This record gives sequence, C-alpha cells and structure tokens, in this order.
Amino acid sequence: MAVVKRNTWQREAVRAALDSESGFVSAQTLHATLRDGGSPIGLATVYRALADLASVGDADSLQSPEGESLYRACDTTTHHHHLICRQCGKTVEIAANDVESWAQSVASENGFTSAHHVVDVFGLCPECTAQRAAEAPRK
Repeated sequence: MAVVKRNTWQREAVRAALDSESGFVSAQTLHATLRDGGSPIGLATVYRALADLASVGDADSLQSPEGESLYRACDTTTHHHHLICRQCGKTVEIAANDVESWAQSVASENGFTSAHHVVDVFGLCPECTAQRAAEAPRK
C-alpha cells in the first residue's frame, strides 16, 4: 500500500521555490532562498520535502560530480537522462536509447532483473564553452 503524503505548507513552499529555479539546486541553496524570502522552514524539512518530491516524480534528483544531491522541478514523469553544464547548471533532458539497451543487456547477461539506472552527463554548454574560449589567453 502506497503512503500518501499530506501537502503541508512546508512541502508547497519547497515545491514553489524549486519551480522558480532554472536548473538543479542543492537543498542548502533552496533553504537559503526560502529563508531569504522570510520563511521559517528548517533545513531538515527542505531535505525531506525534496526527497518526497523526487520519490513521486515531481522533482529530478542527481548527484553532482562532487557527490552532492541536487534537485530540480520535473515536468516529465517518464524515465529520462540529462546533459548538465558544470559551469552554469543549464540542463537538457535527453533520450538515450543506446543507454537503455546497454543497461538492460548488461543486467540480463549477469542474471539481474528489474534493473534501474541513472545516467547524467556533465560538460560545458555551448554558451559556457564560448565564454571560456573568449576568456582564454591568446598566444
């Protein structure tokens, strides 16, 4: 039996704050944004609300290259992957049919069933790549 979570003011505040962010954000950053806006919400509550939103598909969750959990509002309820800019945080949802086939194949070859996977690709978006090129010292 699925547990139904109540929509509390705290959860709705976290959802609204997440909706206003353009990319992935940490719980600490979201908490600071809420506090700066006058909310008395606690950091532990922000973590719980984000985990709840991610568990029901209302938020995407991933780990940064440094291992920190990051979240963003998600409009897509189907399985998907991301390209994420390491500099500005721009995120693009991508289809990855080859990854899907590979994951199922590797799982099957090793006798695994009900396999799940997470694939996020980090790099520099075109704008940040151009900015770096413009800032690079000329020889």
